[in-house]
Amino acid sequence: MSERDHRTRREAPEELRHALAAEASLSSRMRHVAVGLTGGCGAALVALLWATEPGPLPTRTQVAFGGLVGVGLAWAVFAGWVLCRRRPLFARDRVLGARLALVVTTVTGVAGTVLAAARGTHQAGVLAVASGGAVLVAAAGVLLVRARSRRRELLRLRDSLREQPSPPHGA
Repeated sequence: MSERDHRTRREAPEELRHALAAEASLSSRMRHVAVGLTGGCGAALVALLWATEPGPLPTRTQVAFGGLVGVGLAWAVFAGWVLCRRRPLFARDRVLGARLALVVTTVTGVAGTVLAAARGTHQAGVLAVASGGAVLVAAAGVLLVRARSRRRELLRLRDSLREQPSPPHGA
């Protein structure tokens, strides 16, 4: 085994301990509480507006309201899932959150572009909506790549600790 492998094995427990402490920290949990409250309150507000709107709404408006309620509830459920977990997630929450962000930004970007084109918006307007959507999708994609990388790193650290022989009793 190389010197680098020995050094990595010695550093792994401390690095993993710090990573897991950050994952379970109060600030991390508060961020998830904020995400859950924001998603739930946003869904409730849109549902309230939808329910109290006088007269029948156009189908596309109802679909949009339903989509917004669904997105808000998805974030609230995600945050609730993270907060209910009692064991380390090894950045699994980051991966799931990034996937959710990628799906939502993709659907929003495509829907916005289709809507702009269908409404007869000038080509520059359609291009601006499509470009904005593409930027958001790219940002969500970068977040997903980073989250997957962080998860692999934490799992690698965890696995390296499992492979280490346990110290003899009395040592």
